[in-house]
Amino acid sequence: MRFLKKLNPFFDGIIDGMAFLAGLLLLFIIFSICYEVLIRYFLMRPSTWSVEITEYILLYITFLGAPWLLKQKGHVKVDVVLNMLNIRTQRILNLITSLLGAIICLVLFWFGVLTTADHFMRKIPVIKSLEVPKFILLAVIPFGSLLLCIQFIRQTVTIAKNLKEEHLTEEKKVFETGL
Repeated sequence: MRFLKKLNPFFDGIIDGMAFLAGLLLLFIIFSICYEVLIRYFLMRPSTWSVEITEYILLYITFLGAPWLLKQKGHVKVDVVLNMLNIRTQRILNLITSLLGAIICLVLFWFGVLTTADHFMRKIPVIKSLEVPKFILLAVIPFGSLLLCIQFIRQTVTIAKNLKEEHLTEEKKVFETGL
């Protein structure tokens, strides 16, 4: 367990670095769209690469930024019903959803690896204005899914520890008060 605790700062660094990279890619999108607008308006010659690169980068931003967003608890949550429940039930539901999230991300990781490897071996390109090997575009899916799965597992472990500590605290109160 100590080994895993030592990995936490390393993993947090990876997640933060990927979020930073996603931010840089977003800045690139902003500048490329501005460039596209200016070149189209003033020179009447739109570029062929701007929209296509933006499409590819949006996929990367999504999978690079999602683990950081989960770590920051920034994902969208419908909590209308959740807020009506007591704290313990909320934690149990959060535990279940975190565990389900980890399982789904693990499945996405597995199929992402299989698909990316298949596209790599068959040398399938994306044929648009730019010819890009498709595996390069797909590679971010298993990578981001793995990071997201690990973050869901970390979240699940944290929630489980909180539930256990809460349960032990309740048992201690019952023991001390006799109620």
